[in-house]
Amino acid sequence: MRVLAYTDGASRGNPGDSGIGVILKDEKGNTLATHFDFIGTTTNNVAEYKALVHCLKMARETKCTHLIVHSDSELMVRQLQGVYKVKDKELRRFFDEARQMLASAPFEFEIRHVAREENRQADELANKGINLKT
Repeated sequence: MRVLAYTDGASRGNPGDSGIGVILKDEKGNTLATHFDFIGTTTNNVAEYKALVHCLKMARETKCTHLIVHSDSELMVRQLQGVYKVKDKELRRFFDEARQMLASAPFEFEIRHVAREENRQADELANKGINLKT
């Protein structure tokens, strides 16, 4: 089964209170699962990676054979595609974690950069995650 995922990490302040949002959909656009959470104080880039890592964990719980992740984080997408180098030490930890998870994933993986407008639902979930702090 092909699964379309939408991920987002949000930070109010940079660093600041942060949240993640993940949506998994089937090819017909039906929602399979959603997740949002408050992840503490961090940067928007770390939040983006944490959302991706959580997405990969969720995908393992489905019958996914091909995962296509959509993210509005150009930095994260290009790093995972090998276009950009990972220079930040903290981001390197999350990049390495994602790569390790992908190395043993029971599915094919693609990641695509999308405009913010195309990722609105995941953004709403990430902000809902931040709101869990209060």
